[in-house]
Amino acid sequence: MIADLIETVVKILIVFGINMGFFAPILGWVERKQSAVMQDRVGANRADILGFRIIGLFHPIADALKVMVKEDFIPDGANKLFHTLAPFISLTCALVTFAVIPFGGQYELFGHKVNLVIADLDVGILFVFAFASLAPFGAVLAGWSSNNNWSFLGGMRASAQMLSYEVAMGFTIIGVIMVYGTLQLTEIGAAQADFFRWGIFLQPVGFLLFFTCAIAENKRIPFDMPEAESELVAGYFTEYSGMKFVMFWMGEFVEIVTISAIVTTLFFGAWHIPFVSDTALVSLFSPVGQAASNLLAMIHDSLGSPATALAVSTLLAMVVNLGVFLAKIIFFIWLQMTIRWTLPRFRYDQVMRLGWKMILPISLINIFITGLFML
Repeated sequence: MIADLIETVVKILIVFGINMGFFAPILGWVERKQSAVMQDRVGANRADILGFRIIGLFHPIADALKVMVKEDFIPDGANKLFHTLAPFISLTCALVTFAVIPFGGQYELFGHKVNLVIADLDVGILFVFAFASLAPFGAVLAGWSSNNNWSFLGGMRASAQMLSYEVAMGFTIIGVIMVYGTLQLTEIGAAQADFFRWGIFLQPVGFLLFFTCAIAENKRIPFDMPEAESELVAGYFTEYSGMKFVMFWMGEFVEIVTISAIVTTLFFGAWHIPFVSDTALVSLFSPVGQAASNLLAMIHDSLGSPATALAVSTLLAMVVNLGVFLAKIIFFIWLQMTIRWTLPRFRYDQVMRLGWKMILPISLINIFITGLFML
């Protein structure tokens, strides 16, 4: 019981630390730097500590200090409750979704089974969609409660766009569910131990459609109609400042990480290394585990045992699998950033046409063809 509690707390700290402690602040710098490189500029390089700039890596610290001392402005006539609640909804939904995404396999350490996912739900995919469908309420409430025409129009655009693409996104994932026969994300990840059983090979069309819908759901260029700076100032969060503005900003970045993690789990082998099984990985580290066991035996005889050697080997395999999963996430973050700074913004009618007249029918055809192959 205590071991399970400790395991859960450690997993929550890992997921929260990686998202809020690393990715959320660092992605602000990545966005600035990658856009600068793509546009042949230097990018963020002014913030320094004792003259050291380290390619602009101190900018997230400077940004954090700046927003903490900024005024939290609420316009006259705004609904204070919903104006305050909206950024919390956007950020929380993006974070909670990560609870069912596995960031490693199942391992055994000294007889205790460790499953690298916070909540291994039988209906993991439905949980993801449930919280993804709550996220638009943050944008809609922000737009409605701000008492500003630009914000209200941005909120309306957000609700229409996210409703349209959520329907299509639901259908894009049906093919994956049919192929693997489960809604449980850990089982889908485990089923991709064989390289040729990765989702990208079994559902290539599903991947393209899902990835497009996910970017549209995150409201980033070319789907940033709810914000559209050149038309709506900043859209639904025009009237936000200070920490509440940053919460919308961080929510968008956490969604980038969540999208990358879901795509990795469903289509790119989750935590697996191509052609290397989890068992083979543990065997690969067995000499290191044995050496560690021998060293521990020099401290105390009881510490050096075959169980200790196996535990060290398993622990190393666990770390490698986690590293592989993070590497895949970083690749899809880079891909989303590249799309963001490459494509122009769609018009509103183009966004709607792409969702309802192209992605939705193709996703239905994909389900039909998948069913035919499974007969």
